[in-house]
Amino acid sequence: MTITIKTLSNISYLAVALGLTFAAITQAARFDVTNRCRYIVWAAAVPGGGRQLNSGQSWAINVAAGTKGARIWARTGCSFDGSGHGRCQTGDCGGLLQCQAYGAPPNTLAEYALNQFINLDFFDI
Repeated sequence: MTITIKTLSNISYLAVALGLTFAAITQAARFDVTNRCRYIVWAAAVPGGGRQLNSGQSWAINVAAGTKGARIWARTGCSFDGSGHGRCQTGDCGGLLQCQAYGAPPNTLAEYALNQFINLDFFDI
């Protein structure tokens, strides 16, 4: 997967191995998570939940302005039942498809806070 970060006021791009596109507007942000791997990835986000992504599939996550301590990551080796309970080999978040807490290591993640100190957005990959 690849991470692309794009802000409308200061167009900047960052490509890493995870797969999201970020477009920031002063009111909110949208992250588009795309699986560019040849295998299934279970994308996860807090806030946002989680979703199975087959190769080439995308998931749009809309985030409110002022969101802080947020993360997006990929999980692998997952198995979930019909109610969304199960486990992942990497990035598991309490055995839930719809994550409500951060994923357990090992995982590669993007962490962000929007509209913080002097209205700046912060990103860590």
